[in-house]
Amino acid sequence: MSGTDEKATSESLFNRVNVDRTSHVIVDQIKQLIRDGSLKPGDRLPNERALCLQLGVSRVTVREALRGLEATGLIQVRLGARGGSFLTAPSPELVGENLAQLLTLSPITALAVTEARQIFELGILPLVLERASREDIAELRTLVVDALTAKADGVYSTDMSAAFHVRLAACTHNPAIEALMHSFHGPLLSSLQEAKTVAPLMGFKGVEEHGEIVDAIEAKDLPRARAILAQHLERTAQRVARSQG
Repeated sequence: MSGTDEKATSESLFNRVNVDRTSHVIVDQIKQLIRDGSLKPGDRLPNERALCLQLGVSRVTVREALRGLEATGLIQVRLGARGGSFLTAPSPELVGENLAQLLTLSPITALAVTEARQIFELGILPLVLERASREDIAELRTLVVDALTAKADGVYSTDMSAAFHVRLAACTHNPAIEALMHSFHGPLLSSLQEAKTVAPLMGFKGVEEHGEIVDAIEAKDLPRARAILAQHLERTAQRVARSQG
């Protein structure tokens, strides 16, 4: 595509902005172009000068909009002769991080998070057993071994427990499920920490159950995996409830 053709194509995508808080309007406009397929991951946005002309705004406003898009992971800014602002495909981790920020700012209790986990994690278990690859199982086992080592060294933490559950969701190979599990990460750590204050040794039993869950997944034994995970989550729920009682 020639420079003239590229300019004509890019100019047809954007509308002039003449309202307050213009940088937010520019961000919304670019998000809409992504949603309707006019912009795709890998596409390069016009340079700052071209965006200023097309949108009818100042460079300060354009830069503010680009910073907002970069902060949310929708664009990647590259330097150099072939640099520019490129559209990216948001990863499950990034989507989950943005959702987690909303959850963290909301008045959601550790008990509510634990209840949601019981519904969510038990619900995705059939997909985990159906889709977990050898690599997935190997990585889950590595997390269990690392946790057992940390337990023996007295440095086991709730972060290690949360990492196992996030990796378990990734075994579904469903980006939406993985993103949702990532969104639980902050509140999940909070609920685990609350449970730990009631029962400091709870993580020790939990690590053993993580290993048993992996065994059941590898054996494609859904009833056993479900029973162990249900018991695992119920114990956390009871301890969180006691901490809030």
